[in-house]
Amino acid sequence: MSELSTRPYLIRAIYEWCVESALTPYLAVKVNGETEVPVAYVKDGEIVLSLSVNAVRNLELGNEYITCAGRFGGASFNVIVPVGAVIGIFAKETGQGLMFQPEDAPPPGSGPVGSDKPVAQTPILKIVK
Repeated sequence: MSELSTRPYLIRAIYEWCVESALTPYLAVKVNGETEVPVAYVKDGEIVLSLSVNAVRNLELGNEYITCAGRFGGASFNVIVPVGAVIGIFAKETGQGLMFQPEDAPPPGSGPVGSDKPVAQTPILKIVK
């Protein structure tokens, strides 16, 4: 049995603390091939997203992925962030929160259920005699 990561639990805890403290939760993300965010807002391979209740809809803070819908420049966009790509969650107003080291990207095709992402097939190598 593989060990569960504490990262998604810590992200949810800081998010709840922000909301209960009337603070704005911000999520810092290291963009990788599994991350779906509006690329126009990515700077130096990173993006910071507001997770306030006024900024996003259908927010799900899962163990593998964080998903939501938001508006960027007036256009609606579905956001998919692998939990391993999260490099921080903090309160906009105080800067208090947690920072993380980015993890390796999850294997292709392991996106969230119902994702628009195509399921990539991992090639299988066989020894042929």
